[in-house]
Amino acid sequence: MRKEAYLYRKLKKDYVQCLECEHYCAIPPGGKGRCGVKRNIGGKLMLVVYGRPVAVHVDPVEKKPLFHFLPGGGVFSIGTFGCNFTCKFCQNWEISQVRDFDDQRDYIGEDWPPEKIVDYCRRRSIPMIAYTYNEPVVFFEYAYDTAKLAHQYGIRNIFVSSGFETEQAIDMIEPYLDAANIDLKSFSDRFYREISGARLKPVLRNIEYMVKKTRIWVEVTTLFIPGLNDSPEEMRDIAQFLVGISPDLPWHVSAFYPTYLMTDRPPTPPETLLRAYEIGKEAGLHYVYVGNILSPEHEATYCPHCGAPVIKRFGYHTQVLWREPGVCPVCGHRLAGVWE
Repeated sequence: MRKEAYLYRKLKKDYVQCLECEHYCAIPPGGKGRCGVKRNIGGKLMLVVYGRPVAVHVDPVEKKPLFHFLPGGGVFSIGTFGCNFTCKFCQNWEISQVRDFDDQRDYIGEDWPPEKIVDYCRRRSIPMIAYTYNEPVVFFEYAYDTAKLAHQYGIRNIFVSSGFETEQAIDMIEPYLDAANIDLKSFSDRFYREISGARLKPVLRNIEYMVKKTRIWVEVTTLFIPGLNDSPEEMRDIAQFLVGISPDLPWHVSAFYPTYLMTDRPPTPPETLLRAYEIGKEAGLHYVYVGNILSPEHEATYCPHCGAPVIKRFGYHTQVLWREPGVCPVCGHRLAGVWE
């Protein structure tokens, strides 16, 4: 299904310019943006995957990953074709890197309009919807309409994002967006340009903007790739940037596994993640977590005031130790997060 984009402007010679991500693609008649799913059709910018996700699952919220947002809750998760990044290590490349398809003839997913998603979640008491698997801003109209409808019924909404949205797009969806996990892929603009086809600066700006200027709960993930972004210096730069925004900003340090165009790189050694964990803690971050390896000690949430464990995790199994949600059972300190 097609839907006219919410944020774009018309240019000369029937060109249109997308205003939803920081590429600001100027698209000729019959052309498409970098994402492949925003297209200039008849002088209008159209989303051509509206209501047609190619990935639909119910996940634990910890899989997003979000550790400080309604722990243990289920999330209805959707993703479509297309992405505004071209990451050579993409874990979902089979859908995100699809650009060339005829939306009128080719198979582009299941029929899940916003009303069907919200009804499904209400009937099964699923408390959250995540726009994930590929970059949600590329299917912004679909995500926005679903989030707005879900909000009416108290269902929470989550972006799992590369953080390359325009501020205009963030401001538009902010009333209906409750949480976001932002992928901070590196602290190097060169890495962003060469490995992901994007730029670093907008991502840094958006993390700070969401944390300081919106009501969206934010967590950050960094996937460490051997030899590319895993130096102690870069880890320290990221940790210091995050703590400068807020020491309560959770940082997930995650392991890379060879995939897509990076099968020549080895998996991330566990000691690399443990080093990042320690660097994050030393920098002053209250909440650092390892991901993509099994390490219950480093997946647990500890009270930043007294050090007592408050939430234990084993994989996606979560055990809360509090008597009152979000409150340390030992010293009574209230932890940062959305707990109920």
